Amino acid sequence: MTLHLLSPLDGRYADTTAPLTDFFSEFAFLRDRVRVELNFLSALSKTGLVRPLNDSESAQIESIMANFSDADAELILEHERKTRHDVKAIEYFIQSKLQSTSLQDTIPWIHFGLTSEDTNSLGQALSLKESRDKVVIPELDNLISALSALAIRYRSVPMLARTHGQFAVPTTLGKEIAIYIARLKKTRDGIASHKFEAKLTGAVGNFNALQAAVPNIDWILFSKEFVSSFGLEPNLLTTQILPYDNWVRYFDLVRLTNSILIDFAQDIWRYISDGYLKQAVVAGEVGSSTMPQKVNPIDFENAEGNLGVANSLFVHYAQKLTISRLQRDLSDSTVRRTFGSALGHSLVGWTNFQRGLKRIAPDEEKLKAELNAHWEVVSEGAQTILRAAGKPDAYESLKEQTRGRVLTEADYKAWYTSIDVDEKIREQLKKLSPESYIGLAIELTNRVLKN
Repeated sequence: MTLHLLSPLDGRYADTTAPLTDFFSEFAFLRDRVRVELNFLSALSKTGLVRPLNDSESAQIESIMANFSDADAELILEHERKTRHDVKAIEYFIQSKLQSTSLQDTIPWIHFGLTSEDTNSLGQALSLKESRDKVVIPELDNLISALSALAIRYRSVPMLARTHGQFAVPTTLGKEIAIYIARLKKTRDGIASHKFEAKLTGAVGNFNALQAAVPNIDWILFSKEFVSSFGLEPNLLTTQILPYDNWVRYFDLVRLTNSILIDFAQDIWRYISDGYLKQAVVAGEVGSSTMPQKVNPIDFENAEGNLGVANSLFVHYAQKLTISRLQRDLSDSTVRRTFGSALGHSLVGWTNFQRGLKRIAPDEEKLKAELNAHWEVVSEGAQTILRAAGKPDAYESLKEQTRGRVLTEADYKAWYTSIDVDEKIREQLKKLSPESYIGLAIELTNRVLKN
């Protein structure tokens, strides 16, 4: 029962994380390594080392892979309880599948000359690549699409910006969203184009067993072609394990994506707190067990928390997986089994972020009222107009008028009508207003959305 599961990814958030289970569950890891081992047997047969397989035998191998079941996984685990070695258990399972078939004579060639990490690295690289293509990128695209729709809708809605927490100059809500779209597009493209490495190089990376047993085969070429057949990048310079730098680069891109969204979630939280954004009131929902008026930004808070948990794991991967004692120690193995957890918390964060986006809209009256209550924010534009006109004290004169003060429209009008400038400059100053002083915000937003 989900109520008794230890991890919220498998319990509370199971519906959200379900797409990842086909890549990072124990079942998936067993299935993918069976796939690697059987493909290796087929590849050996093409070298002439193992006899050629007929069409029926190739179909039988395909059937074992395609129809891998819970019962098959349980058989492997039964072997592992005796061997306490997961890959050897997979080898024994495949042997049992080929017994009493025409492939029985190929049993000695299963896992021939390999080390466990040849099988494991290929299996996990496949899970990372295929989950990226089928879950991670589609979900990121959904998120970017949702943000793009909001940026288009609100690209002309002016609002006060803040720097150092203080009122600065106006911007538009759409342009502030577009900033995050531009950042996310870059990480999304990096994630999509990443090429995952895997290895097939033997016990300490030198093809020792393969070369000793069959020196007439070009094992380096074989390794390159075999790893490439899965759409992966072969790494030929390894110890017993694959150097995980390549995988860490991928995780760093996902971590950066999460950090960008944490940044945005905190901004949205503040905009909601300040009344810039309103949240939809949904019938039946409760914001507080004691305060009936509450409508809390829980989706963005949930996103921030889950993305933070994911990133703590990604940081650990960068610290741990780039280090291994001599040619191999086993401390990486248990860490690698948590990849689904890191991506699962990421997926929960992305999903909740999108849910929150569906419930927010700007309070345009509030934004307009706040803009018109702070005419001092156009002083940047005013002093720049005066500087362009050759006024040497432009900045200082505006500083004297505005620093630490709140200006009304009447205050601003009184200032620009009293200063000694020609009428052309006065007209430029007159045209400034908090609502219209948004620079090229709309054009910049449009540029991001076109790319």
